[in-house]
Amino acid sequence: MISKVLTTLLLCLLGGTVSAQVKEVDPKLLLALKGAVTEADSFADRFDAEVWLMAKSQPLARYIKDPDERLRVLKAIHREATRAELQPEIVLAVIQIESAFDPYAVSRVGAQGMMQVMPFWKNEIGRPEDNLINMETNLRYGCTILKHYIKKAKGNMPNALAYYNGSYGRHTYSRKVLDAWVERWR
Repeated sequence: MISKVLTTLLLCLLGGTVSAQVKEVDPKLLLALKGAVTEADSFADRFDAEVWLMAKSQPLARYIKDPDERLRVLKAIHREATRAELQPEIVLAVIQIESAFDPYAVSRVGAQGMMQVMPFWKNEIGRPEDNLINMETNLRYGCTILKHYIKKAKGNMPNALAYYNGSYGRHTYSRKVLDAWVERWR
């Protein structure tokens, strides 16, 4: 079993939210998103990739059954989290709580994709054609927004997560994400 998973992993390696609307857009966040969307791998070496992907594939199997798809999602999350200078594990926890890894998720307030990004961001940065259901686009926006809020909260993760969720002042959402991080992703 492990040999089969490792073979699949190696083949994949060789192959290649904001949940509530914001009334005022922070200009620093707007600038960060503009830069992130126009930029375009994230592991130090092949061994690090194999170890991390194997370790995270098992808990993700609950949400994504297909091993090839699971590895594709993990590689994309790692790439975008690393690009934004985030721990990929905290991004995994955010996605678990926001959408349960459903790239087609749409909230009752209109947030889209795995990281539940609000569509107004596309217009704010002048890219109305962007597709937030596209996993890579959604991760790029979501990771950039999360990093901005971590900076804004001066590293206070519960506050940053509350900003991200649009629930600043309450920490119910933050506790859910941090619990998921500790229980499944750390």
